[in-house]
Amino acid sequence: MVHIVGAGPGDPELITVKGQRFLREADVVIYAGSLVNEEILKLCKPEAEIYNSAQMMLEEILHVISLAEKAGKTTVRLHTGDPSIYGAVQEQMDAMTERGIEFDVTPGVSSFLAAAATLKQEYTLPGVTQTVIITRRGGRTPVPDSESLKKLAQHQTTLCIFLSVNLLDEIKRDLMSAGFKSSTPVAVVYKASWPGEEKVIRGRLDTIVQQVKEANIDRTAMIIVGQCLNSKNYQKSSLYSPQFSHMFRQARY
Repeated sequence: MVHIVGAGPGDPELITVKGQRFLREADVVIYAGSLVNEEILKLCKPEAEIYNSAQMMLEEILHVISLAEKAGKTTVRLHTGDPSIYGAVQEQMDAMTERGIEFDVTPGVSSFLAAAATLKQEYTLPGVTQTVIITRRGGRTPVPDSESLKKLAQHQTTLCIFLSVNLLDEIKRDLMSAGFKSSTPVAVVYKASWPGEEKVIRGRLDTIVQQVKEANIDRTAMIIVGQCLNSKNYQKSSLYSPQFSHMFRQARY
């Protein structure tokens, strides 16, 4: 059996209880070494075989999994954050399905959620925005033209931009050409939740490039853009209003 597990954003305590159990029980662990905090591997039993997939090709990963299956061993494929977001996991699942290898998926805490926790920020403020767009800027991995940052930015929602901090100058130009004002608030969270390594840079669209350059951040960072970051003029939620009724509570006046 193969368990695909989201390791969380960096803090070893942010793996789910279920993911932690699978990791403790695993005979073989293949982890995304370029992003997973290796502290989490301390959960593994001493005799577990541990492989760093940053040094492996897809076929090598599948070879290790296949050998483990033939030997009746349990494998954990450990991904950073949640594997469903930029995890390159679909091709692995499809290949295992073709080979008749049984697997399941345990979700994890994504870095865009850890960044919100670090910022103490709600992304969906009533009256400001009710939509979050998760995206990246095209680089070595292109994005469809219909999903270009310029087009997505026209919606003026909260943007959570992955894998693109090294393209921050281009992002600034894209957003401003799409109608974002130079004063739009931006936050860059480096290694969200990583104990002792996390950094937070807050600024505006017209200042953030220089701020991030001065902080020497060029990878492993989440970019958040949108009015939610400095809005104090949001509407209070109807959910807790004394004038609002729902199936669990009647309005009080």
